[in-house]
Amino acid sequence: MPSRHPEETGHGHVVKRYVTRTYGGLPRYLVLNGGRFLGPRWWHTTRFTRHLLNDAAAITDEELEALLAYEWRSRLTAAWLIGVDRRERFRTRVGDLLLASEVCYSGAAYCFALARFGTHADAEILTAYLDHYLPRTDLHYDQPAALGALLHLDAHRASRFTEPGGLWDEWVRGAAELGYPTETPAALHDWTARQCDFANGRRRG
Repeated sequence: MPSRHPEETGHGHVVKRYVTRTYGGLPRYLVLNGGRFLGPRWWHTTRFTRHLLNDAAAITDEELEALLAYEWRSRLTAAWLIGVDRRERFRTRVGDLLLASEVCYSGAAYCFALARFGTHADAEILTAYLDHYLPRTDLHYDQPAALGALLHLDAHRASRFTEPGGLWDEWVRGAAELGYPTETPAALHDWTARQCDFANGRRRG
C-alpha cells in the first residue's frame, strides 16, 4: 500500500489538525504511542482527552482515509480516532494494514481499534495476525499488542497461543535473543483493558 501525502487528495490540513497538535510540548501521536494519558499524573490529561474525544467524533471518513494512506504517525493517530469512535466500517481497512505491517509503531493502534470494535470478526483478524507473525521469531513487530487485544476479546481463542511451550513462549525467546523485553500475557491484557476503559470514559487507578 503506497504512501500518499494528504495534500494529494485535498486533505492537506489533517496532519496539523489531528496528528501534530501539541500537549505539554509533545505532539499527539507521541502521546498516543507512549500512553502517558492513561496514568493519573500527567498534567495535560484532561485537555488531551477532551480534544481526542471531540476529534474522534468530528473527523470525517475521508479525512481518516487520508491519514491511513500516509506514514506511521498519521496511521497511528487515525487508528486511535477510529477506535475511540468505534467506526467499525474501517474494520477491513485496519485489519489489512495490521497484517501488512508496512510501517513501525502504528500496529499497536490498529490492535486497539480492533479491541474497541469488540466482535468475533475482530478476534479473527487478530488471530490471523498472530498465526502469521508469532512463528517469525526474528521479527519484533506488534505481536504483544495483538495478543493483548485478543485476550481482551476472546481469552479462550488466545489460549492456544499462550499455552506453555506454545507459539507465544517461542516468540518471547526469540525476542529476548534480539534484546527486546516482553511483558506477560496478563500485563498485555491489562494494557489493552486500560486503553478501552479510557475510551469508554472510565479511568483505572
